Amino acid sequence: MKTFVIGISGVTNGGKTTLAKNLQKRLPNCSIISQDNFFKPESEIETDENGFLQYDVLEALNMEEMMSAISCWMESAAHPLASRDRGNTEEIPILIIEGFLLYNYNTRIYEPPDTPGYFEGHVWPMYLKHRKEMENISWEIVYLDGTKSEEDLSSQVYEDLIQELAKQKCLQVTS
Repeated sequence: MKTFVIGISGVTNGGKTTLAKNLQKRLPNCSIISQDNFFKPESEIETDENGFLQYDVLEALNMEEMMSAISCWMESAAHPLASRDRGNTEEIPILIIEGFLLYNYNTRIYEPPDTPGYFEGHVWPMYLKHRKEMENISWEIVYLDGTKSEEDLSSQVYEDLIQELAKQKCLQVTS
């Protein structure tokens, strides 16, 4: 069975989880895997020269576990328990993978809050570094304008997804 995987990536606290949850509410047969669920224990996270824990690097994540979770989802979606109407785009299993470093590896509330200067001194520079790496990859990536409202962004992405799912339906019918 065909599946549809969506990646949402961006700066920490940029609204990725909110967007993913908003889309999940509107898309039937949709699951979310969040990169935030795969951080290593704090005791395994490096500290920089300013004393900030280095959460915004791939080494802070258990990416093997995350890839395993994605593989499990793909396997279960490929062998559904109930039969599905393959012509109906709404029945294509959809997986949203969201996280800040998705593509660098083939409103969230923090308790306790970030240390003053952490975002400006670490999070933002790491985001810019990783985004620059992404600009050299030839995947089809749509960049969103983070100054738009949550509702406008959700609607824009939802409409793009519906169009892409319709294309998938046409490909399915002709193949």
